[in-house]
Amino acid sequence: MTYNIPNLLTWLRILLIPVFVAVFYLSDQTLAPSSKNLIATLVFALAAVTDWLDGYLARKLNQTSAFGAFLDPVADKLMVAAALILLVKLNRADAMLAFIIIGREITISALREWMAKVGASKSVAVSMLGKIKTAFQMIAILLLLYHEPLAGLPSQLAGEISLYLAALLTLWSMGYYLMLSMPQLRGR
Repeated sequence: MTYNIPNLLTWLRILLIPVFVAVFYLSDQTLAPSSKNLIATLVFALAAVTDWLDGYLARKLNQTSAFGAFLDPVADKLMVAAALILLVKLNRADAMLAFIIIGREITISALREWMAKVGASKSVAVSMLGKIKTAFQMIAILLLLYHEPLAGLPSQLAGEISLYLAALLTLWSMGYYLMLSMPQLRGR
């Protein structure tokens, strides 16, 4: 395992997952619901920033590694899955949308692993569509975690709309990646 700044940031992201989940398990006497929402949102936002920062630093400092390339997407999927499951439990997100997003992540991860084994990993590299999907997903999760009015606007409604858009983009991007991999799938 390579110890460098990008990998340490990825580990930090993984360690932050139980922190933002645990906040909601504190009693309301220990921490007011609005404080739980704010703290969980801030912790998740910090984790999301480390996602961007670890990739940026890996390239900038020339500290890319095979371990980092493996761990980074695992951390992302764990973070998103934990948040979506928590939001479903809190009745802030639709279980079907969570299933679509988590299912797509597992499917595309498996597809990428298989494509790497057959030497065709470049054909399912991260696309701009995937990045846009991720942006909507992160915005939705942040709004749904926060759950309080934001600048007088209902963050719950904005989060729900963003999550529906993220789910649509999730299906679209999954179809896109499957289409790209079709020549390899047919040939095997």
